[in-house]
Amino acid sequence: MLYILVIFLPPLAVLFTGKPLKALLNLILTLIFYVPGAVHAAVVVKGHYDSKKRG
Repeated sequence: MLYILVIFLPPLAVLFTGKPLKALLNLILTLIFYVPGAVHAAVVVKGHYDSKKRG
């Protein structure tokens, strides 16, 4: 579900992982240029899912 948000609304996907400061950074990256924001969001979401698997 979050990966769909990564494509359409990257800052919202990062915010749903529970990291508001990273969501703010992602908003800035997305506003500057969409691709860095989407890549950053994908990395954050993947890290979120990886940490849930381990814990």
